[in-house]
Amino acid sequence: MINTDRPSYDELEARFGPPAGVEDARARWSSLVKAAANGGITLITRERWEWAALVPLSEVSGVLSGLPLVPLSTARSKLGDLVRQVAQPYEDSPVLLGRHRTPVAGLVAARRLLDRPGSRHRPGADGLLTDGATITLARLADGAVAVVARDRAGHEIAAGSGGDVNEALRALAAPGHGEIGGT
Repeated sequence: MINTDRPSYDELEARFGPPAGVEDARARWSSLVKAAANGGITLITRERWEWAALVPLSEVSGVLSGLPLVPLSTARSKLGDLVRQVAQPYEDSPVLLGRHRTPVAGLVAARRLLDRPGSRHRPGADGLLTDGATITLARLADGAVAVVARDRAGHEIAAGSGGDVNEALRALAAPGHGEIGGT
């Protein structure tokens, strides 16, 4: 039975599975972060109406260098507050989660996943270049490398980051559920 009070969240549950509560997400934090780093998306809810999504870096739109970076251990202990922060209707800023000052995943408002295309395979850097994309690399202030792929029209179609160029390009090539803020 579809819940008419929040049909958009029913759609998210159908695509990504039921959300984890904050306490459940804390208990499974390591595996959820690892899944996000490998392209998975996990919905997390606080008090049933505040929804966030733990996503791979390739799913975070825009330039990553201006976003807050929260250490994974701090994010685990402050997860409820972070879900509330990104879920605010007036707040549209993801939070990067990092290990040793290197971003490994993102936390975004779940509503950003609405009206997104379903799962699809994203080609690696070679495939993107063959399809006519332009790939730009940049060294961030913290030493990490950010990579952004744009289609021929200049629209961002993939992004990622890592500790070095190879890691950033692997993050770009990671499979996902459709990029947020892209095409």
